[in-house]
Amino acid sequence: MKLLDTTLKNKVLQSMMNIIDKKRDDIIAENKKDLEAFNRDDQALYDRLVVDQAKVDGMIQAIKEVKDQDDPVGNTISERILDSGLKIVNKTDPFGTIMIIYESRPDVTIEAAVLAFKANNKILLKGGKEANNSNKILETCWHEALEENGLDKDWIRLMHMNRDETQEFLRNPSEKLDLIVPRGGERLIEFVKTHAKCAVLISGRGNNFLYVSKHADWEKAKKVIINAKTDKISGCNALDKVLIDENISDFDNKVKDLHQTLENHKVKTIIDENLKSQLSDVEVAADENIWFEEFLAMKILLAKVSHLDEAISIINKYSGGHSSVIMTEDNEEAMAFMQQIDSAAVYQNASSRFTDGGQMGVGAELAISTDKLHHRGPLGLKQLVTNKYYVWGDGHIRQ
Repeated sequence: MKLLDTTLKNKVLQSMMNIIDKKRDDIIAENKKDLEAFNRDDQALYDRLVVDQAKVDGMIQAIKEVKDQDDPVGNTISERILDSGLKIVNKTDPFGTIMIIYESRPDVTIEAAVLAFKANNKILLKGGKEANNSNKILETCWHEALEENGLDKDWIRLMHMNRDETQEFLRNPSEKLDLIVPRGGERLIEFVKTHAKCAVLISGRGNNFLYVSKHADWEKAKKVIINAKTDKISGCNALDKVLIDENISDFDNKVKDLHQTLENHKVKTIIDENLKSQLSDVEVAADENIWFEEFLAMKILLAKVSHLDEAISIINKYSGGHSSVIMTEDNEEAMAFMQQIDSAAVYQNASSRFTDGGQMGVGAELAISTDKLHHRGPLGLKQLVTNKYYVWGDGHIRQ
């Protein structure tokens, strides 16, 4: 993989910003074709598909943020000279070729590619068929920006394949793949994990939990729950399950108050069996499977727990390992929760909606990784490199 000069990479990104701005009406027109062909039964997927003027502005801003960041390639991680005189330097290095498979969101064609490109990787993009027209015009924009700066358009390429062809490509790739990042629902992730022959970095599902401790500030808890649930239902950082400690003061009335507040925000509530006496008219969860489900809808599950340890056990069993929240004014209790919860991001008294590269100060992100290798949490520019050891000797041999 040829290492590109930082200045050249930034020139490509500046060209891309100019081209998108110039072609914004054409991009929106192509997106309209996708929207008209889409079945709106899946509102969350439809919301992800939409490209409007604000979304185009967001694409341009995402490119600018990456352009303004330091180049992550070739930075020294460690350097030492051994007693033998052997010099060993560990530096950041590109992965090589990254394949990104994603559903619905055309802006991923910009945000994912710009990060991988600035980190000096070749990018293969496989978007969903529902965004075909949107992705094709954005690929054309990338190619124009690359060629305008004397680079081969193969640096960033959209894979024009159906599901069967994608499956075969994963099993028997016609070119070298170093990393695959699937962005989407559980079925997509399982599809990639099943068929891929190279490293897969999992951008996991949400199914995020919030525990209301007996030490919680109730009004604060309600505010956080409503934001985490309703701010963006299609986000992987949206809230799905709320566990309420039965030892909180005035438990019955607080459960009813939360249910009414959720209803006022048009959120459908489902409860576990243990809340039937407080919310007798509310639907009870049919079976255990719902605890594993990421809703991506205006729906939430409320449940009663007896203590902190029970909440931790439930969350670690059922959550997607993405984001988990405790509402408590007891800092020691919060730390115990945060240390024991197995999630990429853990919160005290804050909405799970902050699990986002931009919100966490990482900048534009490729995905939120729920893997523990090679990185966990927002995958920003600095996380899209691997490392390489450079060793200098003078006829050294191992004795």
